[in-house]
Amino acid sequence: MSDDAILKGKRILVVDDEPDVLETIGELLSQCLIDKAPSFETGVKFLNKNGYDLAIFDIMGVKGYDLLRMATEKGIPAIMLTAHALSPGNLIKSIKEGAHSYVPKDKLPEIAAFAKDILEARQTGTGKPTGWFVKLKPFFDKHFGKGWREKDKDFWEDFDSKNLVGKKDVEKIM
Repeated sequence: MSDDAILKGKRILVVDDEPDVLETIGELLSQCLIDKAPSFETGVKFLNKNGYDLAIFDIMGVKGYDLLRMATEKGIPAIMLTAHALSPGNLIKSIKEGAHSYVPKDKLPEIAAFAKDILEARQTGTGKPTGWFVKLKPFFDKHFGKGWREKDKDFWEDFDSKNLVGKKDVEKIM
């Protein structure tokens, strides 16, 4: 399915305190119906007033984790978007608190693909997508440095076992 087909007409809330980010996401997801909020307070108003197929929250500047908790309570899948909170700790926190994806702003041009993965997973009932992590792991490896997952080894082993298809899984299918 093309990005446009799954995204067309979807209602998306974007909350970020950077006007250029709001504008860019609006352009990248032009086939969607987008509400843009430049602050936490405006984001809360939108969440309380409307239903959404997806939300995109900046972590810093707009209390992204508070918005994530609200969206999760309402059953709205969320992408956490960050530049200044790009760290293994925030990646883990985002996953634990219910985010469906954690995207560095460096990868903003790919936001439609990440949104598509989430919406397809919801449509097909397959749960939280993890394709985003597979796509971004090389970026995280480079940015966070060698062995960055070792500090939280138990978390990552659990994450991998529940979310990533391994060689043994493929062998079982074949």
